Amino acid sequence: MASIWKGSISFGLLNIPVTLQGAQSEKEIHFSMLDKKDLSRIQYKKINAKTGKEVPYENIVKGYEYSSGRYVLVTEDEIRKANVKASQTIDIEDVVALEEIDPMYFERPYYLVPQKGAEKGYYLLRDALEKSGKVAVSKIVIRIKQHLAMIMPKGEYLMLELLRFGHEVKTEKQVHYMKEVAKTAKYNPRELKMAEDLLEGMTGKWKPEQYKDTYYQEVMKMIERKVKTGKGHRIAPVKEEHIEATDNVVDLMPLLQKSLAARKTAKKRAPAKSRASKTA
Repeated sequence: MASIWKGSISFGLLNIPVTLQGAQSEKEIHFSMLDKKDLSRIQYKKINAKTGKEVPYENIVKGYEYSSGRYVLVTEDEIRKANVKASQTIDIEDVVALEEIDPMYFERPYYLVPQKGAEKGYYLLRDALEKSGKVAVSKIVIRIKQHLAMIMPKGEYLMLELLRFGHEVKTEKQVHYMKEVAKTAKYNPRELKMAEDLLEGMTGKWKPEQYKDTYYQEVMKMIERKVKTGKGHRIAPVKEEHIEATDNVVDLMPLLQKSLAARKTAKKRAPAKSRASKTA
């Protein structure tokens, strides 16, 4: 499986090289747009709004509109160099209990896979998280967008779940609904008891494999029938990205000791700062 990101987990003073691989198996059905007259592919072209002519990809640049009609140009290299550390590391910022994170914040899962030579630090972190029963809250930059993320053990691997930031989740107060209407929704105790009994009768063990995407299955059956008539098309496989091997086996004890010492020093300084702010 091709990796979509390559960098390191920053765990105290430990640097653990990893790659990020998708954990979702996408099953969407994608259709190509064809001309009804001769079934030729429909192409999407980049057109200059002023001249109406097509613009080659190499002549297209990114522009940020900072005021109406005024743009500043930004290159891909400038975006990458804006914060090299942020774009190449997963910084662990906090460790919390998994049950404290509302499922509304979950967005997309990935597998974190150790690069060659990083296994010792990788499994040290995985096992430490598993024994603590906690998850690590971190940040990661994918392409040019920074994401909040959660790292947790999953079988033999570490899993990274992209999280939504607080401002990306609506609160109950932001939901548009007439509460006056809700007050009219009255039911009697007998109806509630019947609803509870119905739920109890439907209760079972969570088995994700028993739920099937019937729409996807039926559409694929229809497509397969058409393929059998000789109207199928062969698609060339996508080449996997080559991942360079690294050899960085190190003694982790000194780094762990320094990380713990730095954390203890930070905790000792925190009360002093708070007292100073109160007396100011």
